[in-house]
Amino acid sequence: MPLFTSSPKSLCFLRLSAIGDVCHAVAAVQAVQRHWPETKITWIIGKVEAQLLDGLDGIEFVIFDKKAGYAGMKAVWQQLKHHKFDALVHMQLALRASLLTTGIKAKYKVGFNKKRAKEGQWLFTNKKIDDIQSQHVLDSFLSFVDYLGVPKSPAKWDMPINSEDVIWVNTHIDPQQPTLVISPAASKDERNWLTERYAQFADHAISQGYQVVLCGSPSQREIQLGDDIGQHMRQQATNLIGKTNLKQLLAVLKKADIVLAPDSGPAHMATTQGTPVIGLYAHSNPQRTGPYLSLSSTVSVYDNCVLQQYGKPVSELPWGTRVKGSDLMQQISLESVIQQFDKLSQQ
Repeated sequence: MPLFTSSPKSLCFLRLSAIGDVCHAVAAVQAVQRHWPETKITWIIGKVEAQLLDGLDGIEFVIFDKKAGYAGMKAVWQQLKHHKFDALVHMQLALRASLLTTGIKAKYKVGFNKKRAKEGQWLFTNKKIDDIQSQHVLDSFLSFVDYLGVPKSPAKWDMPINSEDVIWVNTHIDPQQPTLVISPAASKDERNWLTERYAQFADHAISQGYQVVLCGSPSQREIQLGDDIGQHMRQQATNLIGKTNLKQLLAVLKKADIVLAPDSGPAHMATTQGTPVIGLYAHSNPQRTGPYLSLSSTVSVYDNCVLQQYGKPVSELPWGTRVKGSDLMQQISLESVIQQFDKLSQQ
């Protein structure tokens, strides 16, 4: 039996971070909007992630600055003190997020099933979704809205990109030439592919008539990685690492014909734009965190790494098992990635 048999007056979603998971959450929130257009939706979100979702229709964003600690929580509670929601949809497992829910008034507080909840999340909710089957994070997010009473439907996104950002992209990237975007940096360096292989792959794409664009954040390690890739290349790439804001990056990923990325936010941003992604995975299960619409073009050595590290196949280990090691990504061969690229470029 769904939680609501008719449209609730107000729902509050809590998903603070990270970029990829926020992209997954957009699909769930917009499924609610399509089914219950009259429901008022509030979303509590992180400061950086809010920049990406700026302009999303029909959503009131409440920004939580996690760096502000308890003062940041109080600011959220103050902003919402006159609200009582029909349901708070608590989609984040971190204890900090659960503590944040204590000052938010809602008839129902909906969280993960106890089997999947971590950091004591089940202690902060009075309703638990049934889902323990979904492999992919996005499917588990859609299970939240299914539990509310929104019928299951394929994941869809409507992420606004304004004309200024489109113009900006067209001044930096030739709109007439096919484009490969490489977003080389994951959140941890050990999850990046090898610098020389990024360079060799980029050279291959250029030999096939593509322009290659490097993208990433302005962090020093990402800028350095981009410079190193450029130095290893025989051909010339357009290096936009550190030169885009999140909206411009989204516009770049929309312009791309193919995106290459390890387990990172830009892989999921590209998915929201319908751009095919070649995801590179060793440490985490792409069936759980891979680019949702491009799982068939993902290059993964995760299953092998699990077997080497645990002596058991993935099917015998807990959902979300991760593999540790600083040299796992080198098991992804250049040939296997080129094979996926050639397949996609012929479609």
